[in-house]
Amino acid sequence: MKAFFIDRYGKNTGRLRELPEPEVGVKDVLVQVHATSINLLDSKIRTGEFKPILPYALPLILGNDLAGVVVRVGSGVQHFRPGDEVYSRPSQERIGSFAELICVSEDALALKPKNLTMEQAASIPLVALTAWQVLVETANLKPGQKVLIHAGSGGVGTIAIQLAKQLGAFVATTTSTANVQWVKALGADLVIDYKTHRFENELRDFDVVLNSLGADDLEKSIKVLKPGGQLISISGPPTPDFADEQKLSWPLKQVMRLLSSRIRRNARKAGIRYAFVFMRASGAQLREVTALIEAGLIKPVIDKSFAFESIPEALRYVEKGRSKGKVVVVISPPPAAGEVAGGVTSSI
Repeated sequence: MKAFFIDRYGKNTGRLRELPEPEVGVKDVLVQVHATSINLLDSKIRTGEFKPILPYALPLILGNDLAGVVVRVGSGVQHFRPGDEVYSRPSQERIGSFAELICVSEDALALKPKNLTMEQAASIPLVALTAWQVLVETANLKPGQKVLIHAGSGGVGTIAIQLAKQLGAFVATTTSTANVQWVKALGADLVIDYKTHRFENELRDFDVVLNSLGADDLEKSIKVLKPGGQLISISGPPTPDFADEQKLSWPLKQVMRLLSSRIRRNARKAGIRYAFVFMRASGAQLREVTALIEAGLIKPVIDKSFAFESIPEALRYVEKGRSKGKVVVVISPPPAAGEVAGGVTSSI
């Protein structure tokens, strides 16, 4: 199979070549990838930024989102069969969707929303799971509460705005001048143009902030929260609790304690809670998202599409930080009606 992989860390590393097909375990589902999407996480993994907490063995196939067709299933798989159209964010230790084939654990997989194309579906898993785990699982966002979602035109932001509205929240977001009306159309009630206004001077008494920006904006976000509010960051700094969840070593836990000490201390002084969320794979949560998509309540937002051979260009485009929504990559065209990818339909 063809795959885009790295054999060393670096900004411009990676190449496309033939690699052996993955082995299918008892609870695994082998999927022919029709489309994937580019996340900033892919770039950070490529440069080695996450090496201390995600110690991947090299060579490593990159890619954290996929949509495709089931080719083969392991003997212990109960809910999928060859020919099913599926989508997934693979578990973090088994990424690799920049490839023609990938093995995904059954519990990280869900049936693709019927009303989406493969490209649209591939844009959803990582950002939707991130939004779900911040707003539903961590914040427990309630109707009538107020949430600030930073970077509303980004991949996570576009889905988080829509999800927060479906949860009944009042949604504020930040974006650039060119995108103000665009994010309003996604459902944002209040949009702060960061080029002309300072959000910390405009907003007060919010219940939740979803932060995806840097340390300065993280600190400023404390000012918009009311006592008892929640500051939830997906861009760091990570906390000792995160180290425990990842079962990291004691020295790494102390590093994270130090890195997050300032924001945790300042949050405590303001009477709010700080949490760091690092998205995890979940087929069950993806099924919840699917229901919202099929009901027309959440829609994918795609900025641009690239060919498989253009993954390096797609990565560079995302790294510029100017995309509206997601950037997708077409790996292979959908099979003809009635045709199962690869012609393989057996269980193992």
